[in-house]
Amino acid sequence: MALGSATVLARVVCRLRRASLIDEIVVATTNSVLDNAIVEECRSLVVECLRGSEHDVLDRYYISAKACAADAVVRITSDCPIIDPELVNETIRAFQEQAGDYASNTLDPTYPRGLDAEVFTVEALGRAWREARQPHEREHVTPYFYEHPELFRLVSVKGDGDYSLCRWTLDTAEDLDLLRAIYERFDNRDDFTWREVLRLMQIEPQLTQLNAHIVQKELRAN
Repeated sequence: MALGSATVLARVVCRLRRASLIDEIVVATTNSVLDNAIVEECRSLVVECLRGSEHDVLDRYYISAKACAADAVVRITSDCPIIDPELVNETIRAFQEQAGDYASNTLDPTYPRGLDAEVFTVEALGRAWREARQPHEREHVTPYFYEHPELFRLVSVKGDGDYSLCRWTLDTAEDLDLLRAIYERFDNRDDFTWREVLRLMQIEPQLTQLNAHIVQKELRAN
């Protein structure tokens, strides 16, 4: 979908390219023919694209990580076109400095939804890949980490305030309306920071009403 002058996926990729601690960006999409458009967009963006299971996303991640010979993986979902590269760097630094198996800025949510960043070792990913059995663990990649704190060293990254009620992710048409409005306010550039968006919301609080009624789905074991 278009978000200003580029696609949503292009916005995510371009913003992540500004995260100085990321070595390589890989789009891990599915084998479904419906996602051929994603492969074509990745060619246009000159970004690596790997394909795997549509429903076993944990398997898709593990195969992609092994194909790239990665030591650690930074997980960013493609519904986050306002992802902030400095927050991604902050999460990576916390992961490195505290020698974590898994680090995230969502364990104790303080940032707006849509700025989610997770970092984990491929060794930990391999353990989850071998041991996770529940459908939600396979579909959502990382629940096995934070649902088993006795097995992994977890690192929580928190902000200087609680902005977790802000919703800047893309799940619904109303979410897209808000994201398009935000990009319009920044002249369809993609180099603005999350704090600039926060100030925009304070100046134009009516923007939050575009998707205020959306209830975020929760991850639950089946």
